[in-house]
Amino acid sequence: MLGSRRRARSNINVWPGYVDALSALLMLVIFMLLIYVVSQLYLSQTLSARDAQLASLNERLAEISTLLGLKQQETAELRQAMASLQATYNEVLAENDALKSEIDAKQDIILAQRYDLEAQGMRLEDMQESVTSVRDQLTEEEALTATQQAFIKRLSDRIEALQEQLGQISAALKLQTDLTAEKEAELAELGQRLNTLLAERVSELEKYQSEFFGRLREILADKENIRIVGDRFLLPSELLFASGSARLEEEGIAELNKLAALLLEVAEAIPEDIDWILRIDGHTDIIPINTPAFPSNWELSTARAVAVVRYLAQQGVPEDRMAAAGFGEFYPVAEGTSPEALRKNRRIELKLTDR
Repeated sequence: MLGSRRRARSNINVWPGYVDALSALLMLVIFMLLIYVVSQLYLSQTLSARDAQLASLNERLAEISTLLGLKQQETAELRQAMASLQATYNEVLAENDALKSEIDAKQDIILAQRYDLEAQGMRLEDMQESVTSVRDQLTEEEALTATQQAFIKRLSDRIEALQEQLGQISAALKLQTDLTAEKEAELAELGQRLNTLLAERVSELEKYQSEFFGRLREILADKENIRIVGDRFLLPSELLFASGSARLEEEGIAELNKLAALLLEVAEAIPEDIDWILRIDGHTDIIPINTPAFPSNWELSTARAVAVVRYLAQQGVPEDRMAAAGFGEFYPVAEGTSPEALRKNRRIELKLTDR
């Protein structure tokens, strides 16, 4: 009976400890979830502010481009008007030259008539009549010459007015050219600043990309068939999937756990204003597949890339920082149909880049 009492007393004292432990564990989980939600909310607000700033900058660039287009159109119209005035001026000059030539020709005719009268030796009466006739003709010619001179004067005044207007247009065109050059310089400076900022962000992202690939190579050093080609990290499909399957194997899950841990660590070090993304590309060999689940290599390569993305998301990698794509058999890294070439072409590529 004493033993039974002790067992009953022992059974009654164990449960409160279990309940306390479970309560503490539940509070810890709730606390971690609360921290995760708050961090996601802060990240979303920060990204929204960045998007608003970029939108404002794009609107400013659009306004500057519109103003530059209007100024260029006005400049073209002024140049066209100046060309038209120049053509009119040339026409007036041509008319003036024609009138002068006509006057000179008529004067030559009068002189020739005089010479003819003297050469023929006409009688005095005839000469007087001829002189009277010549005088009348000279009077008419002088009246005609006065009219032509008045016309020439009007043309000269018009030419002077056109020249003055042309000078005003030239001054306005020069002012417009200076304003256009100033706007172009401002736009060029803005573009240079944007390019410099973009280059700095790309350079900073490349630094984290190099660190990410270097550390990823270290943690997967026991896999000798893993390669780095340019800015891409190549994982063989056999490491993650069985043949013709898009289901992750146990060995592949273990490697992805390492990848997820490293990615989370690097993501914390990348500044928030760098819009980075991890692109995961699926590739197959040239041997076609035709199953109910995968009618072609496109479906298989895409499904494998999506499987990797989904698993990394389950491990805490932000979904908006990942992208999956399937390329089928169309981008091989090894030529030929040898087993070695086929094995190299069946791969998953990782690329840390900007969006």
